[in-house]
Amino acid sequence: MTLALIFAYILLQMILLMVLGLGVIYIFIFAFAGLFYRKEESTGPTLYRKIVVLIPGYKEDEVIVETAGNALQQDYPSGRYDVVVIADTFRKETLDRLTSLPLKVMEVQFEKSTKSKALNKAMSQLDADYDLAVVLDADNLMAPDFLKKINAGFEKDHVAIQGHRTAKNLDTSLAVLDAISEEINNHIFRKGHRVLGLSSALIGSGMAFRYSFFRELMSTVTAVGGFDKEIELKMLRNRHTIGYLDDAVVFDEKVQKEETFSNQRRRWLSAQVKYLREDFFPSLRALLTGGNLDYFDKVIQFIQPPRILLLGAVLLFGTLFFIVNLFMDAPVMLNLFWLGVGSFCFLAFVCSVPRSFYNRRTLKALATIPHGMFLMLGSLLKIRGADKEFLHTKHGVVDFNE
Repeated sequence: MTLALIFAYILLQMILLMVLGLGVIYIFIFAFAGLFYRKEESTGPTLYRKIVVLIPGYKEDEVIVETAGNALQQDYPSGRYDVVVIADTFRKETLDRLTSLPLKVMEVQFEKSTKSKALNKAMSQLDADYDLAVVLDADNLMAPDFLKKINAGFEKDHVAIQGHRTAKNLDTSLAVLDAISEEINNHIFRKGHRVLGLSSALIGSGMAFRYSFFRELMSTVTAVGGFDKEIELKMLRNRHTIGYLDDAVVFDEKVQKEETFSNQRRRWLSAQVKYLREDFFPSLRALLTGGNLDYFDKVIQFIQPPRILLLGAVLLFGTLFFIVNLFMDAPVMLNLFWLGVGSFCFLAFVCSVPRSFYNRRTLKALATIPHGMFLMLGSLLKIRGADKEFLHTKHGVVDFNE
């Protein structure tokens, strides 16, 4: 092998080490910090704030009645919260069942449906006498004490709080991987960030806001997909801190079909690329001129590869380069770096995955990780234009006890 080829090989390896290493260091710092998360203590609510639970849904006839019925069963004074279903293109029989329940049904229909349009339409027709707004997806089931925990959380000076969204079904290997992924994100981007004084990331559901603030904020949102990212960036740009309540639990349906998984990830990745492009330089300027680390950190998250792809890349490139380096008699330091990156990546995942997932079902699901990586890579290659179209994630009936 010529000297030029050896140089190119080592240069390529160093570039990959730097790119993957920075990603691993970032998630490891917050994964380790997340181990020290403690519930944000409250002195207890001095009053029961009036809450509106907003449930936008597009063609969600299969799940919306169960979700609405669950929302009515909160351990919270019935006169102090309202449930509002924002029904976009529902069947008549579904609407009939919803209207028989003690809740508000608002029918909406748009040429191009989006969650932000539905929320804005609903709030424009509601009386503005609410203290808090809670946003759910059409498949979300709140734990009985969710609203009580959220209410107590607003005793602190928060304008927004993200609840703990977790899996309500583990009936397929893909659902298990999706559930683990969500818990990893909860640990790194919510627990870890709050421990280090930064804002929790929003998810798009299971989140709560001071009503007047949310109503005004949403009126400026134009996102087709990733509306939660847009409002998060607007909040952090204006130095609003987002809290996190790990014990305020919302159960969320995990994907069971490959097509749903791919469409969902395609939508998420497209939103990340869009907001990275729009906000990188403004966030860098805000950091350098005003010390706004929270805003800059949020944008840096958009550079991070999906955790499953990061893990796959570290395992694949680390193993290949480690073996080739041995045969080429390359500098030992390169293999030590690969061992370090691999070790910190492994530790970040060990810190982040809840102990409840250390079981045989997870072991079976791990065997499908290579396939999941290919699905993620496929989604990444097809993100062009996904932020300009409405990609609906269809939900179905699942066994909550699975």
